[in-house]
Parts: sequence; structure tokens; C-alpha cells
Amino acid sequence: MDWTDGSMRRTGTAKKSRADLFFQMLDYKMLVPVLALVIIGLVVLNTVLAKGYGAVIFDYPMNFYKQIAAVLIGMVLASLLCLFEPPTMRLIGGAIYVVSILLLIYVKIDGYRPVAGADSWIRLPLFGSFQPSELSKIGVAMVAGPVFAAMKRGELSAFRGFARIAFIYGLPFLFVITEPDLGTSLVLLFMFLSTTFVWGVRWRTIILSLSGTVFLLIPLAWQFILNSSQKERIMTFLFRGYDKSASYHIDQSIAAVASGGLTGNQGSTVSVPVKESDFIFTAISEQLGLIGTSLIMLLAVYFIVHTLRVAGKVSERSPDESYIMVALIASVSFHFIENIGMTVGLLPITGIPLPFISYGGSAMVTNFMLLGVLLNYSLNHNTYSL
Repeated sequence: MDWTDGSMRRTGTAKKSRADLFFQMLDYKMLVPVLALVIIGLVVLNTVLAKGYGAVIFDYPMNFYKQIAAVLIGMVLASLLCLFEPPTMRLIGGAIYVVSILLLIYVKIDGYRPVAGADSWIRLPLFGSFQPSELSKIGVAMVAGPVFAAMKRGELSAFRGFARIAFIYGLPFLFVITEPDLGTSLVLLFMFLSTTFVWGVRWRTIILSLSGTVFLLIPLAWQFILNSSQKERIMTFLFRGYDKSASYHIDQSIAAVASGGLTGNQGSTVSVPVKESDFIFTAISEQLGLIGTSLIMLLAVYFIVHTLRVAGKVSERSPDESYIMVALIASVSFHFIENIGMTVGLLPITGIPLPFISYGGSAMVTNFMLLGVLLNYSLNHNTYSL
């Protein structure tokens, strides 16, 4: 990134070193909440993996070291993504999209499930496994954003623009939903709807269109796409007690959250399946109580609200980047809402992780890449504001 452009030279800031300018313009209000979430997550995860109550990932402390490695790799990638100019970022976005599609195709050929859920993973030498659908969320946001901006500027008709966007989102969506990965499919849908709303489509139109689509697709998905486990989760959410074995998961989760009290339960624990990843919020409640879970939610809300404010400011100079930021923060928002909601029984279980906290290298690395993209656009805005 060129931090010595004309605007800077006029203010005399070019006299500062590139490193000084970088750290001066870095968006700490965006960065610090994420680092706080990561630190809290590592502390809680260490206890969960060490005790193993409900965890399906063992081999402690090796898997804890793997999580630390994922954090470090993610931080390096985020730092690198901060440095590129807008034209290069557009190329990177296109490359991420293409690579994610190719990997999703490979999942269809040789995908597997390491523990439970969908066949969403591929094996990687040295790193174990990787979930390509996580990468696709960044790719679709970075490729679709400029199309939304082109429509807003009148360079592209709404019909042609939304046809392109439907293809951009629809291709990975079809691969992901047929794995079947319901959680990530819903994330992609929420990203599309959020960006469409910000672009200018009224909520009433979105809701009517979505209702019609859901009415047509739910019977097909129920019959041909969703597996028995996913159907049980949905039925258990709608009708508590529908299946005692299926209800066990959510009952244990609610019990674990309730056991934390105000400051944590000082060592006692409730066995919750997949506590280290999808249900790590239960471990946070057990160890840190209401104070800890409230802190997590406050950090998440602050990060989301601040990033949306930055996206609003960025839209004045670069609508492309603004729409990309909206889609990415919609992805993060849905993850927080759905993960916490399913933990306390307010939403059905979909198996998506808690951002920057849950165990899992794929999610951690791609979340940091997402952060790197957001920081890059914030840096661009701060550069032109000097």
C-alpha cells in the first residue's frame, strides 16, 4: 500500500517512515476486540481440551498448539492483506473465489468428515484438514461487492447485475448446501440479503422474495438434501422432546450455560458434545459466568458496529470496498448470533463456530483473512482522510 501519495505529501506525513504511517493509520478499534476474543478463546479452549469434558478432539496439548499455530498463521495472512493496493486486492478477491470453487469441487470428489457433520473437508499434508466453504465466504464478498457498486453507479442494470450476483453467490451455495452444510449455506444467504438491503432493496421486498423461495425450496431440501441428523435438529428445535437423544445436546448445552452463574462455577463442568468448537460458548459460561459471556457479546457487538460505521465512511470514496465490508461483517454477525442462539436453545443447531474463539484451524485462519481485508479497506480510508 502506498502511504506516500499526494494527499500525504501535502500534509507532510511523507516524512514519517512507512512503518510509522502504518501503525498510525491502523484501525485499533477494529483490531483490539478481535485480539481480546482470541485471547479469551485460547484460555477457555486450553481448559476444555485439557479436561476433555464433551470434547471430541483429544491429543492434548498437541491440538492446543495447533490452534495457536492457526492463530499465528492467520495473523501473518491478515498482516499481508493489509499491505496491498485496491487493484491488487481485486485480483486477490477473484483468486480467492476461484480457488474456493475449485476446492469445493474437490470436496465433491474426495471430501470427508473428520468428526461429525457434512463431508465438507479436504485433507492437507502437515495441516491435517481444511474446510473450503470457509474460504468461499471471503471470495463471494470480494467478487460481488464491485457488482453491487456498478449497479449503484448506474454502470450496470439491476437485472444484469443481480443475474451476475446470483451466479457469484449461487455457485458456492449449491456446492455447500449439497455437502450438506446447512450452517454455511445460511451464512452465504445472510451475506447476500444484507448486502442487497444496503444496496437499496426494501426489507418488504426481500422478505416476500425470501418467503416464496423458502416455500418452494424447503420441501426439496427436506427430501433430497438434508441428512437425518439435520432433520432431527430442526424437529427438536421446533418440538422440544420430539426425540430424547436429539434433545440431549441442547439440554446439556442449556444446563452448562446456566451452571456458570455470575462469575463461573469454579471447576465443575457439564458434559456437552463438541464443547471445544461449536459449543465453546457453554465452556465460556462455565468458566467465566455471565460476566464472561457478556464480555464476549460486548466485544462482538463493538467490533460489528464499528466496522459497519467504517463501511459507511468508506462508501463515500469506494462503494466497492463498502459493499465487501458489509458482506464480510454480515458473515461474522450471523456466526455470533447463530452460535450463541443455538447454545441457549433460541435457534436450531447448525454447527457453525464462534468467530475467533472456537477450535478449528480453517475457521481461525479464514476469520483472520477476513479481518485483514477489513483492515485494508479501513487503512485505505484513513490514508485518504489524512
